[in-house]
Amino acid sequence: MSDEQPAHVVIAGGGFAGVACARRLAGQPGVRVSLIERNGYHQFQPLLYQVATAELTPDDIRFDLEAMFAGHDNVEVRTAEVVAADPAGPAMTLAGGEVVAGDVLVLAAGSQPNFFHTPGADRFAFPLYSLEDAERVRSRVLQLFEDASAKPELVDEGALTFVVVGAGATGVETAGALAELVHDVMPHVHPHLAVAGARVILVDLGHAVLGPFSEEAHEYAARQLQRRGVQLKLGTSAKEIGAGHVSLSDGTTIPTHLTVWGGGLMAAPLAAGSGVSQGRGGRIDVRPDLTVEGFPAVYALGDLANIPAGDDQPLPQLGSVAQQAGDWAGRNILADLEGQGRQPFQYHDKGIMAMIGRKAAVAEIGEHRHELHGRLAFAAWLGVHAQLLANAGAELHAFLAWADEFYLRSHHRSAALLDPATIDTPRIRWNGS
Repeated sequence: MSDEQPAHVVIAGGGFAGVACARRLAGQPGVRVSLIERNGYHQFQPLLYQVATAELTPDDIRFDLEAMFAGHDNVEVRTAEVVAADPAGPAMTLAGGEVVAGDVLVLAAGSQPNFFHTPGADRFAFPLYSLEDAERVRSRVLQLFEDASAKPELVDEGALTFVVVGAGATGVETAGALAELVHDVMPHVHPHLAVAGARVILVDLGHAVLGPFSEEAHEYAARQLQRRGVQLKLGTSAKEIGAGHVSLSDGTTIPTHLTVWGGGLMAAPLAAGSGVSQGRGGRIDVRPDLTVEGFPAVYALGDLANIPAGDDQPLPQLGSVAQQAGDWAGRNILADLEGQGRQPFQYHDKGIMAMIGRKAAVAEIGEHRHELHGRLAFAAWLGVHAQLLANAGAELHAFLAWADEFYLRSHHRSAALLDPATIDTPRIRWNGS
């Protein structure tokens, strides 16, 4: 790094990790940042399922990166896709062939669905890991109800049978929200359509929902899902997914026109194009200081990385892990510039949590996993998500007001957002834009 020119940090990915790293470096002397994100915006992934089920609009969880860093002259935002990295350069290659060289590379391109070689899943399943995915699910749900309203016989063919694969947090939150949408919202949108034949089915090879949680949480979540009309098929895997069905390992076939995939994640393609070895989930194994072994000027963060947790298991793929790692990487980059040396990453464990539906949530807080259910769990969920939103530059008053309405009140907003006549329903202005 030159003493005359600012050190150039190139960040691939505008998710929690990339944004947190750029925020730490923004306004700092002696460093300039190129933040490269193919969408040009930061998407708030924990609320994707709420876009998919019409609790929120896409703009509610989309934050323009240029606007986010408009007040920082040393941060350049580029809308482009990074397809490869040369850690020895160090440099990154964009989809159009342009090479962007830097003094430090930060690989934070996120994840992609892992279909585990399930036949048909890559063609017919609807993953839920990006804003585009959420919009596709929402459009599909809307279209299926419109089709069934025009031709009620389609209900018997599975038009209103929604299958969710994977009983982790993504699958549980999606299944719960879909069930409330089907039974509490859609009767107001399509009052002449009998929705008694509509079903939401949650499928998982494991024998409990929310596997990483406690036994008590498993039972609570299962009870809350079933109370909302979700059918649980546990100890069962999806063996094949077609255009109009899902075949299960127990020999049954479910007619369905929408299969939502929440069955797992793997690293984004950039991990394979980075020229370094990959570990579990196709992710890049990193050192305690978050750099890649043998390449002290290359950091890997978020869902692209296996970050050591002090035992045999890496830290989980959580927004709080990514956000904290991004901030820590920024601190280490600055420490290097000041000749102070990098420090090993220390994660502050905020726990794990999931929203099952209105007035139903579960949280296990902190390293000792103090368990909360219901309103207290929702408050914990709010606190963690508010902190992540603040990292994205959001003003939190509107978020807290929406959350209060979501937890306590009716489904009128969902009905409005799914009604084509009210498609221009105003968005929540979290960031004042």
